[in-house]
Amino acid sequence: MSGEFTVVARDGANGARAGELVTAHGVVRTPAFMPVGTAASVKGLAPWELERLAPEMVLANTYHLLLRPGVDAIEALGGLHRFMGWPGPILTDSGGFQVFSLAGRRQIDDDGVAFRSHIDGSPLRLTPEGCVEAQRRLGVDVAMALDVCPALPASDAELEAAVAMTSRWAARCRAALPPGGDTMLFGIVQGGLDLGLRRRAAEELAAIDFEGYALGGFSVGEPPAAMWDAVAGSAPLLPDARPRYLMGVGTPRDIVHAVAAGVDLFDCVMPTRNARNGLLHTSRGPVVLKNARWKASDEPADPACDCPTCRRCSVAYLRHLYLAREAAVVVLATVHNLHFFLSLMRRTRWAIMTGRFAALRDTVLAAETAGG
Repeated sequence: MSGEFTVVARDGANGARAGELVTAHGVVRTPAFMPVGTAASVKGLAPWELERLAPEMVLANTYHLLLRPGVDAIEALGGLHRFMGWPGPILTDSGGFQVFSLAGRRQIDDDGVAFRSHIDGSPLRLTPEGCVEAQRRLGVDVAMALDVCPALPASDAELEAAVAMTSRWAARCRAALPPGGDTMLFGIVQGGLDLGLRRRAAEELAAIDFEGYALGGFSVGEPPAAMWDAVAGSAPLLPDARPRYLMGVGTPRDIVHAVAAGVDLFDCVMPTRNARNGLLHTSRGPVVLKNARWKASDEPADPACDCPTCRRCSVAYLRHLYLAREAAVVVLATVHNLHFFLSLMRRTRWAIMTGRFAALRDTVLAAETAGG
């Protein structure tokens, strides 16, 4: 049944867990990392290249799809899966983060948020009901409730107001998209670094009964150590029987810290954005292509990697393409970086199921301090 989540293994030394989330387009095996396809495309990849990488689920963004090409157009063309040529599960962000990033171009009230398009300046309005209805019409597997994401630093009063409004909007989202259909609905817990507020938000959203719960408002400028501590304190507050999703995070280091806290799902633009900027994630740490140390290196960027890029291309060749501004380097680097992240999640899941997660975490943390 769509929406069913089962924890199949736990690490006895921490909160790490492996699970399975049933969706209308397949089973998502967790912990899982979702490549970001903001505008119905993972940057740098054709749909068949993405399918070969075999992510458990991909992410698209409601805000961007509302603006262009529009929900009507995508629905008329058979829904988002058919539109973007991706047969597997899809999660859509509500667009709340993007709307609240439009400083000076949006106004918020209890009903929703009014804003102007970043494309042509046209006035638009997003309500909790409209947000989830748009995601339902897109035909996605997981929709996110509309939330209020305050920018940091934020005052205690601003954080408290954001939590209160997010809870009110969450109830309206749930009423607009009841359980039982093919589109699941996840609620989003806000509260900044305040664990008291996070606890209150988690309790209020748990009472609404979503199919999953997300931690929002992280990786917005706070120090990494502060984020890790807050995630470690927040994740156990979410219902144990439902999937837990840490939004917009992060680095391999962030991921293993969060998995240890009991987080199941992740997304981040980092692997694709870093690929376009000439940074490769590897088992020996980050590789920066512009660095002269790679100019004559005949080895792959990651000797331990079996992705198509590492099987065929030397790091010297990738460096040459990057410095020459050849478009091919974006594809090659994106394939590698996403393969690395997805492989990390598969190894993490296996480590949890075989009692080896602590060793894997130590290996990842050590590698992240190396590289160059």
